Amino acid sequence: MTLRDNLMAEIKDAMRAKAADRLSALRLILNGLKEREIALRGDGVEISDADELAVLAKMVKQRQESVKVYLEGARQDLADKEAAEIKVIEEFLPKQLSPAEVEAAIGAAIAEVGATSVKDMGKVMAVLKGKYTGSMDFGAVGALIKARLG
Repeated sequence: MTLRDNLMAEIKDAMRAKAADRLSALRLILNGLKEREIALRGDGVEISDADELAVLAKMVKQRQESVKVYLEGARQDLADKEAAEIKVIEEFLPKQLSPAEVEAAIGAAIAEVGATSVKDMGKVMAVLKGKYTGSMDFGAVGALIKARLG
């Protein structure tokens, strides 16, 4: 079952259960995927699984930033809504890697590209994004790579 098929089934279930908040979040996901598909179609490329995971990861990151802003502005209600959307989106992402697994993946990627300095950080990130899109937070990973290579 593809991500889109799974998403459509979840939308139908949410409609039957009259779960308005979940339905709203699921529709946001579907719209994000459709936007990316349309953008790629203009280039004559079809959306891949990696593209879909990248869209979902970006949606999670945007909502995490929104939660921070809402909490700083003392808007707990809006922060809770964004946090609920994050939980729904994460249902469609692969399991997040543990810190030990992230360290091992970084070590393997550094060895794979033969990175020796911070200048090679882009190559390491490219390998990690190709293999672990949606499974790790690349913002945090960047700092870990820099610490190892720096």
